Amino acid sequence: MRIHHLNCISTCPLGGRLMDGFSRSIVERGHLASHCLLVEADDRLILVDTGMGLRDVHEPRSRLSGFFLGLVSPDFREEMTAIRQVERLGFEPHDVRDIVLTHLDFDHAGGLDDFPWARVHMTTQERQYAELQKTWLDRQRFRPQQWSTHGNWLTYAGSSGEPWMGFDCVRDLEGLPPDLLLVPLAGHTFGHVGVAVRSDGRWKLNAGDAYFFHAEMDPVRPHCTPGLRFYQWMMEKDRRARLANQGRLRDLRRQHIADVDVFCSHDVQEFERLAGRSARIPAERMRASPARPRPRDVVDRRAGPWPPLQGGPERPAPRPH
Repeated sequence: MRIHHLNCISTCPLGGRLMDGFSRSIVERGHLASHCLLVEADDRLILVDTGMGLRDVHEPRSRLSGFFLGLVSPDFREEMTAIRQVERLGFEPHDVRDIVLTHLDFDHAGGLDDFPWARVHMTTQERQYAELQKTWLDRQRFRPQQWSTHGNWLTYAGSSGEPWMGFDCVRDLEGLPPDLLLVPLAGHTFGHVGVAVRSDGRWKLNAGDAYFFHAEMDPVRPHCTPGLRFYQWMMEKDRRARLANQGRLRDLRRQHIADVDVFCSHDVQEFERLAGRSARIPAERMRASPARPRPRDVVDRRAGPWPPLQGGPERPAPRPH
């Protein structure tokens, strides 16, 4: 499977450098990514998270809470939505047949409405707890306004006991290839997972919001910016589980550095290292082609190999902003 890295609408939180670690001051807005994956499987495209979608861009006040609109001030640009980047890469949006969610927070699930035909995969606990809307903060973060596709949702028990590099995992997602796994990483939400995808013999683990800042994975001196440390504390559902899973992710990186890339959803430096472009730039095809590529089961085999697309082989990252 081939992987494309998409930043599906950045957020610009209050606190600047206290949040992202590289902004020029603490009085300007910071810059956090919304790191999603577009996976080319043999017969379909698969999205891992969606970021925010078209309706979030055009109707933010009816879709998102005023609390988070003020706190993180999303950079609403239509070209950065998942569906527009799928199109820029030369694919047909209807070929996105499945979406796999790390969790249901508004900045991960807002693009579901843009793919109403797609099946959506998540843990049972994530769906059940998000639908309860138990607390004020739950009602700000979990937005039923974004859930028009709930009839297409498939859920899975949080742990099937299958092993994956020292973690339990959920294999055999309905209709999906075996090299795509859910890795339970509870803490940020009760049903939060990472999503592992094997591509070219190497695993990519999108750890979602299990951590927020790249230096939290430092094996010797893990640390986080003050702003993101507070934000994680504010949003966590199970502190003990969250911190324990961060420790397990550090062990995974140290013990399997040759086999797996671990990254989170919001760190700009991680995104730019893996995508090979600025987080402010949407993905697009590297060269023009008159034919729009489709999943391999419907491509005319006489047309020869697919044209190269941006987001495949990793390139050196641009310098941080």
